[in-house]
Amino acid sequence: MKNSRSYRVFLLTLIMLIMASTAVFAADVAEVNAEKFGFWTILPPIIAIALAFITKNVVISLFIGTLSGCFLLQITGSNPFMAIIQAFLDFVQRALNSLADPWNAGIVLQVMVIGGVISLVSKMGGAKAIAESLAKKAKTPRSAQLITWFLGVLVFFDDYANSLIVGPIMKPVADKMKISRERLSFIIDATAAPIAGIMIVSTWIGLEVGLIKDGFTLIGQEVDAFGVFLSTIPYRFYNILILIFVVATSLLLRDFGPMRKAEINARKGYISDASKEITLDKDVEDEMAPKEGVKLSVWNAIIPIGALMISALISFYYSGYTAIMGGEDVVLQNLMTTSPASFTAIREAFSASDASVALFQSALFASIVAIFMAVCKKIFTFSEAVEVWIDGMKGLIITGVILILAWSLSSVIKELGTAAYLVKLLSSSIPQFLLPSIIFILGAVISFATGTAYGTMGILMPLAIPLSYSISPEMGYVIVGTSAVLTGAIFGDHCSPISDTTIMSSMGAGCDHISHVRTQMPYALSVAAITILFGYIPVGLGLSIWLVLPLSTAAIFALVYFIGKPVDNIE
Repeated sequence: MKNSRSYRVFLLTLIMLIMASTAVFAADVAEVNAEKFGFWTILPPIIAIALAFITKNVVISLFIGTLSGCFLLQITGSNPFMAIIQAFLDFVQRALNSLADPWNAGIVLQVMVIGGVISLVSKMGGAKAIAESLAKKAKTPRSAQLITWFLGVLVFFDDYANSLIVGPIMKPVADKMKISRERLSFIIDATAAPIAGIMIVSTWIGLEVGLIKDGFTLIGQEVDAFGVFLSTIPYRFYNILILIFVVATSLLLRDFGPMRKAEINARKGYISDASKEITLDKDVEDEMAPKEGVKLSVWNAIIPIGALMISALISFYYSGYTAIMGGEDVVLQNLMTTSPASFTAIREAFSASDASVALFQSALFASIVAIFMAVCKKIFTFSEAVEVWIDGMKGLIITGVILILAWSLSSVIKELGTAAYLVKLLSSSIPQFLLPSIIFILGAVISFATGTAYGTMGILMPLAIPLSYSISPEMGYVIVGTSAVLTGAIFGDHCSPISDTTIMSSMGAGCDHISHVRTQMPYALSVAAITILFGYIPVGLGLSIWLVLPLSTAAIFALVYFIGKPVDNIE
């Protein structure tokens, strides 16, 4: 086992070295440090990645990786002990600087406040009410699976909420329709992180937008990070294709591999391919369960989430409008004055907006709406509602910690001149069309080994954006590389047996965890292969995304039809 682990770490390091043709920074200090430290400039990211494999703890990995970079910057004399002390102080200052940035502070705050809104919606019974109303419409195995998929998409705002709400609601329906627990847990898992990762209002958006902004700062580009995030969505092939794959297999009622065996057994009356099922941990179940005795109403979800989305759109527009009117672009100012509601004006306003402020404003407004509803409907007292809201924020503190550590690591990598060194050493060593696929695979490997998409994004984003820019400074190409980080991290997280969402999907469906991992692995790997062959390689070769998406969708349906076999009417 140790030899295998060492081999994986070595292989990952080798891949990193091969792929890392990163951009040259304009900053003189980066150039000087690249010459000064040479090979040692790549030490911090390698340490972070290697430790992520070994410890399975992304917080420790990011911390030590950042600390190693601070140590290199401080070791100017011959006293390593003093360098360690100075490195620690440097790390603390970098963490403080990350939080002192208004953008970063807004991102951390909006992530936590959205968590509070989700907690209120769950405790008021809104999410469960929607799930139960839809579950009643499931009359056949096909409709039950499609409704489970639709519910997963509907609970788009958080992957944890998806796993813990959809599973318990649909489990008795699936049992009645003789759908295997393995199949149910797969649908839940496939609509958890993949959908939350591409939605404009979710607990993921803050992390992704924050890392994107920081990555572009490394190459000296001031961009609309939220706009870049929106631009990555069509290129998030795995996220999109796994959702299409669920629809295809549900519509055609065709499966393959271990999943088909589990489905055939279920049709014969065996709920699970394994002899045991697992149940939700009591604390985890209580966290998302509605308050005891509350009258379930879909409006308890529709109104707060609707307020979140609508106020987000208004906040984005207002933020961008204010920025444009306070700027120096006379043409845009005239546009906003004469045609403020035109498509062009809205697009320009969104582009100029401060996403961190807009999202925080909308999350705070939605929180007020949810608390007001809870009090007016006498579900909670004001104090109880605020307490539930704060409890929801607690669960996302770890996201803020990862963000701060990732920003700190990014600042160290920039100052050390890691990118400048690697450009000089390995310039033009990677074919342009292959880079997005390599980034996707590397992200998948790290995420699979660590069980965390968040941490993988934090480790890879500061490297992927500069290396994409160094190979091609064309914005569209950099966006593809950025999407490959986000998508690869989610694919690895989806398959990983140690991922929290994978475990929660097993729990929510009442499925044996190993059976869930074993049956969904061939599906995830198949979709990942199509993601590379029909997604990232074609766009890397310059094909239009609007040609690639239909092509990859057709490949998914062809895979299901020709490789999958019917599961009904089997003797």
